[in-house]
Amino acid sequence: MKKIICCLALLTNALSLCAADTLVGAGATFPYPFYSKIFHDYAKISGVRVNYQAIGSGGGVRQLQNRTVDFGATDAYVSDKLAQKFPGDILHIPTCIGAITLSYNLPGNPKIRLSGALIADIYMGKIKRWRDPRILALNPGEKIPDLMIAVIYRSDGSGTTHVFANYMAKVSPAWKKRIGVGKSLNWPTGLGGKGNPGVAGLIQQIPGSVGYVELVYTLQNKMPIAAIKNKNGNFILPNLGSVTAAIPENLPDDLRFIMTDTDAQYGYPIASFTWIIVYKEQAYRNKTKSQSKALQDLLKWTIADGQSYALPLGYAPLSEKAVKKATVLIDSLTYQGTKI
Repeated sequence: MKKIICCLALLTNALSLCAADTLVGAGATFPYPFYSKIFHDYAKISGVRVNYQAIGSGGGVRQLQNRTVDFGATDAYVSDKLAQKFPGDILHIPTCIGAITLSYNLPGNPKIRLSGALIADIYMGKIKRWRDPRILALNPGEKIPDLMIAVIYRSDGSGTTHVFANYMAKVSPAWKKRIGVGKSLNWPTGLGGKGNPGVAGLIQQIPGSVGYVELVYTLQNKMPIAAIKNKNGNFILPNLGSVTAAIPENLPDDLRFIMTDTDAQYGYPIASFTWIIVYKEQAYRNKTKSQSKALQDLLKWTIADGQSYALPLGYAPLSEKAVKKATVLIDSLTYQGTKI
C-alpha cells in the first residue's frame, strides 16, 4: 500500500511539473511561422514548452473565452461587444506585424498592380477576367493572359479575413454595404481554403487564381505578389520598410487598432498587428501562480528578444512605442488579485 501511495505521489508531482512546464495556446495561422520558431527556441532557453495549435483566429478567441487555453491568438482584436461575453477582462499583447498580400497564379508571372477598388470588384464578382480593361489600364506593357479569375478566400473564421475585409470596406463603399467586415463572410463568388496554408495551396494549384494570404506564406512558397495602390497613389509591395511605415505614431494604450489604408506615403495598405490575448486575472482553470508567471515571462521575452526573429521570417518587429505599451499591459497581469 505504501508503495502504491508513493507511486501515486510521484505521478502527481510529475503531472504537476509537466503542467507547470507547458503552456497551451491556439488561434491565428497568420503568425504561425513566427510562433513556431520562437516557441521552439524559447523552450530550449527556459525549459517551458508551448503547445500552440494554429486553428484560426476565430477558434483561438473561442478557446480563450471557454478558458481551455492559457492564451489565444488573433489577427482581429476582440470588440467591446464580444469582450463583454468573456468571464474576465482580457488583454491584447501585439507580437509582430504582418502584411496580407494579394498573390496570383498567371503564366509567365507578370508583375501585377492592383488598387483596392479593383480587388473589391474582383471579390464581388464584378471583374471576371484578367484582361478586363480596368486591370490592363493599371498594368501597361505587362503580358497578362486572357484567363478567367478564380477567387480564393478563407473558409474558416479568420483574423486575416477580418483585416482584409476591413481594408476593403475602407476603399469600397459597395463592399462595406454588401459584404461588410468580419472573420467569416458570405462570399458572393470563389473557392475557400482553410488557413493561410490552404489559401496558398489553392492559388498554386489553380491557374488564373488570386487570393489574400499572409506575406510569409507567399515568401516561403516563392509566390508572386501584387503591388497595391495606397491612399497616396503609390503602388507598394509589402516589405519591412513599407509595413513599418504603416504603423501610426499615436497608439492606443490597449493596443487595439487596425492599421489598414495607411496615410503614410510609402506605407503598405494591408498590414496589421497580430495579438496574443490573455486574461488579466490568471487564477482560473486550476492554474498555479508559477504557470501564470511562466506565461508572463513568455510574453515579455516575445516582445523583447523574440523580436529578432520577426524580420528573417517575413514579419516586421514591433515599434519601440508598441513594446513600451505592451510591457505595461503584461506587467498588469494578476493572480488572485495581486500582480504576478
